Amino acid sequence: MQRAIIPQIGAAAAWRDAARRFLAAGVPPGQIAWGDQSAVPDLFARDTPLPVGIAPTVPRSFVTMARTVVWHSDPERFARLYAFLWRLRAGPQLMADRGDLDLARLRKMEKNVRRCQHKMKAFVRFREIGAPDAARRSFAAWFEPTHHTVEPTADFFVGRFNDMDWRIVTPDVSAVFENGTLSFHKGMAKPDLPDDASEQLWVTYFRNIFNPARLKVKAMQSEMPKKYWKNMPEAAAIPDLIAQAPARAQAMAEAAPTLPPTRMPQVQAQLASCTSAWDGPEGALPGAIAACTRCPLYRTATQAVPGEGPPDADLMIVGEQPGDLEDLSGKPFIGPAGQLFDRVATVAGLDRREAYVTNAVKHFKFTARGKRRIHQRPNTSEIDHCRWWLDAEVAQIAPKLILAMGATAVESLTGKGGGILSRRGQIERSLSGLPVLITVHPSYLLRLQDSQAKASTTALFQNDLRQAASLL
Repeated sequence: MQRAIIPQIGAAAAWRDAARRFLAAGVPPGQIAWGDQSAVPDLFARDTPLPVGIAPTVPRSFVTMARTVVWHSDPERFARLYAFLWRLRAGPQLMADRGDLDLARLRKMEKNVRRCQHKMKAFVRFREIGAPDAARRSFAAWFEPTHHTVEPTADFFVGRFNDMDWRIVTPDVSAVFENGTLSFHKGMAKPDLPDDASEQLWVTYFRNIFNPARLKVKAMQSEMPKKYWKNMPEAAAIPDLIAQAPARAQAMAEAAPTLPPTRMPQVQAQLASCTSAWDGPEGALPGAIAACTRCPLYRTATQAVPGEGPPDADLMIVGEQPGDLEDLSGKPFIGPAGQLFDRVATVAGLDRREAYVTNAVKHFKFTARGKRRIHQRPNTSEIDHCRWWLDAEVAQIAPKLILAMGATAVESLTGKGGGILSRRGQIERSLSGLPVLITVHPSYLLRLQDSQAKASTTALFQNDLRQAASLL
């Protein structure tokens, strides 16, 4: 049985040298009694000379892991490392085997050591102990690490506080940095450190950055374990901050400004597009419509066609858009559809001259086919843009009833243009609340080829116009 005593200071290098020597000599793990200076000597262990050999190469990842695990507080850490190293001789792939229990244990120990190092970097609190007139300022700190992490973490403090002398005293190993030289010594008792005038300032800063609305006590204690609180000045304020957190969070919530929903800009933009903002004088409306460039339809149309009729008409008749003749003349309802409307309206007892006649869309939309211009139905965007002018006309005329003819007019006034045949003859409310009597557009009658269907549909259209006249 071989004996391997690893010193408390310089453990990493000592274990590496011992493990390399045993491995080169072919000594199995069961023949080695590992321990540190605090271990009870094994009665059967001996410091027997070993044959000199060449140690096999091991994965770099194991070397990195071993440099951290040797600082764990587990007394079996040296033996565990060597046992796994022994297995690596025949299976280097073990370092990638996540199912290996020995490797999992070592990885957990490695994680614990790194966590302890992180806590040491975060929770060491120095207090000045040097004389005011000394050439270099001098500080000291008391810390109680969970593992042997003073030595592997000391370089962090050297990098941060290289221009002063300092010492970190622990029950395990103490680090001393004087005149640019770092040294390690055995553990010491807690020193009687002086009060630090800057600690109260630090506590005040901690109280101000403490956010009661984000308080999670378990998470906080996980990151800042209670065992470290006694050496941290700001920890004295934590119980009071936790007790006051609910009331402070409630006060913050009550004082916070009320924010609109994120969808509010879209809703407001949609409402704005449905409401006319034109508010010029009555006589200026036709001219404003003629100068409209709100949608691309103005580029190909001859001119815009505003409505016409008595400014105090009780009935407003709204068609879809100007046709070819209306586009050329600038007058609404003078083409074939308008002429048909006049004939049916006369039979129904509706006097067009007493109504204000207009269209939902003010410019002619068409497709050129040779010398002919074929009517194209406006899309929803074009209807929405032109609603600006229709709303202005409705606001000026203020009719008692609106007769909407065709899908485009119905969509512009009610917001939906589908199902005209099933909705015809019914009165619905416009977006501004006015009654809207729905019927087909006279151009629909012109397109019907079946004479019987045309006769019956014309009769229904005539009834709709008669109903409009009766409602006035």
